[in-house]
Amino acid sequence: MIPLCIPEIHGNEWKYVKECLDTNWVSSVGSYVDKFEKDFANFLNINKSVVTMNGTAALALALRTLGIGEGDEVIVPSLTFISPVNTIKYVGAEPVFIDVCRDTFVMDAEKIEELITKKTKAIMPVHIYGHPVDMDKLMDIANKYQLYVIEDATEALGSYYKNKAVGTIGHIGCFSFNGNKLITTGAGGMLVTDSEKLADRAKFLSTQTKVVTENKAFYHPEIGYNYRMPNLLAAMGCAQLENIQEYIKAKRENAELYNKLLCNVKGITLSVEKEWVSNVQWLYSIVVEDEYSITRDELIKRLAENGIESRPFFMAVHNMPPFKGSKHGSMKVTEELEERGLNLPSSVSLSKDDIMKICTIINK
Repeated sequence: MIPLCIPEIHGNEWKYVKECLDTNWVSSVGSYVDKFEKDFANFLNINKSVVTMNGTAALALALRTLGIGEGDEVIVPSLTFISPVNTIKYVGAEPVFIDVCRDTFVMDAEKIEELITKKTKAIMPVHIYGHPVDMDKLMDIANKYQLYVIEDATEALGSYYKNKAVGTIGHIGCFSFNGNKLITTGAGGMLVTDSEKLADRAKFLSTQTKVVTENKAFYHPEIGYNYRMPNLLAAMGCAQLENIQEYIKAKRENAELYNKLLCNVKGITLSVEKEWVSNVQWLYSIVVEDEYSITRDELIKRLAENGIESRPFFMAVHNMPPFKGSKHGSMKVTEELEERGLNLPSSVSLSKDDIMKICTIINK
């Protein structure tokens, strides 16, 4: 079986995790927690990072940190993993769904203004499958209407928008270290920001708003959350981060080979990389058009019969039971891509022979 996307572990993971075990620093306090936050911020060239238990926690924490809650609206794409939409509901706000671009699959920034109301408090762009949203256009609109921007960069670590790392352009950026992401801690996430004030607030909220009194008792002045990352996982993250440039290079080279082998297949549309971005190609994505000889779902079955795992695009969230009735604009492109989009194997360890086998089947 050629899997869709599995982790790459060949560095100091065992060494650093063993050190945690040998020293008994296994929980949410330890030197690797501090090191991971610092190293991650340095990699992104941003001021502050705050580790969390997963990417969803980072997104929920971002909303809480910015004071978004009951009665507020947040503009978010419907073509996304459900996590960012769920977190909007967690804090009592309402999602307002926006359509996506046909070529990049990300939020269509040209359609943002038509969805803004007096209740709109934030925009949550999702850099889906690794391609960045048009952040200049988005930030211009956000500044015009004084809106917060929370970047869901959980699928786009290693992608750049005009030489700036995604996740570092809005007020807060969020990342995931799930097992299928570019780097992994097994489970985990990160919130990043250039604002010292926002970082301190996020850290405070994520650690149960704990204040240690003079006699070492714990005082909690408001409701907090246990969104902390254990030192064990942070140790793994530090090791993974040491090899991140190698992983980015492999992802992009794999995508280049896919492009070369699939560019002339009738009925297969390849995702584009806009001239102003560098896409990490977290998942290599294609669109199966009517001109192709079989449907997208039939192609999934054919690939599976040949030991190749693939996955359809995310289903449109605005049509799911918890979100029916939510506000949205035209969803024409979203609903089309939902039916046609396909993710192909994209592991860092994917070999050229693997890619050639996959493309040979698609070419047939």
